[in-house]
Amino acid sequence: MTFLAVAISAAPARLLTGRFWRDYIITMRPYLCFVSGFAGLVGLAMAPDVPPVAALALAAAFFLSYGFGQALTDCFQTDTDALSAPYRPLVRGALRTGEVMGVSLIGLGACGFAVTVWQPINLPLAALCVLGLATYTPFKRRWWAGPFYNAWIVTLLSLVAYLAGAGAAGARPAWPAGLGAALAVVFFGYANFVLAGYFKDVEADRATGYRTLPVVFGRAAATRVSDAFAGLTWLAAAAVVAGQWPALGIAGRAAAAGLLGAGGLVSLVAQARLHRVRVDAEAHRAVVPVLHAELFGLAAVAVAYRPEWMFALLALQGTFATLLARRPAPAQV
Repeated sequence: MTFLAVAISAAPARLLTGRFWRDYIITMRPYLCFVSGFAGLVGLAMAPDVPPVAALALAAAFFLSYGFGQALTDCFQTDTDALSAPYRPLVRGALRTGEVMGVSLIGLGACGFAVTVWQPINLPLAALCVLGLATYTPFKRRWWAGPFYNAWIVTLLSLVAYLAGAGAAGARPAWPAGLGAALAVVFFGYANFVLAGYFKDVEADRATGYRTLPVVFGRAAATRVSDAFAGLTWLAAAAVVAGQWPALGIAGRAAAAGLLGAGGLVSLVAQARLHRVRVDAEAHRAVVPVLHAELFGLAAVAVAYRPEWMFALLALQGTFATLLARRPAPAQV
């Protein structure tokens, strides 16, 4: 009997047992927590000096929010996941949907509390993020909505991060120079990751009624849209770095330019690979560099405001690469 067969035949894990947490962490996709983490760090970087304790607490909330959100959205997508990602615990019946939903909502509530305690005006924004996550699946079924609907949630997280950082620093929120361009980097970078991710699930989405862009118009047309998203991401990132350039020292300029250049090169590789995807099983070769490029872009924006974060961000990217390489199913990202 195979491992998968054993897993399917096993009873669901009891709430809060070791097996529950193991499978829940798999459901969270820890390697993707760096997406929300880096998006949050972009917002924090633009805030005035944030006390270290507050910065660490907020960073933890930003990183964990993606995992809790991913687990929550998985509760509504077991139909297509059963075909494209049968390893996932909810699909295998290793976890109960109601318990995963409950833990996810509690976790998201804790993250919301963290960003609200220093900035009360974040309360409705945090609630809006949770509502967006809970209602994503119907929008994923519509080709014109999926990437944009997912992207606004992560972009709002960056804004929440800035507001929370300003509150923790005792400063009044304002609209700092470059914030609009920074939010554009988050929005289009994540929209591109979402769209590229659809390429690995085309057959499963077609079979289960998810009318994503590549399902409706084909991979070639979807790739051209992805190219546009990538181009807008890097134009916005370059605008942020250029705007901060006069205020940066030699080391800061080298770090920001290096991250921007590295991300741009990785993005070119990713888009070239996406153009060559013909079947779902090939898509991960493009999706992985799309994700790496997105994090390079977010890191470049953060370093443009906080050059002293360079080594910490590089260490985080190394950790991300390690976790990504160890994901349970290489064809799924």
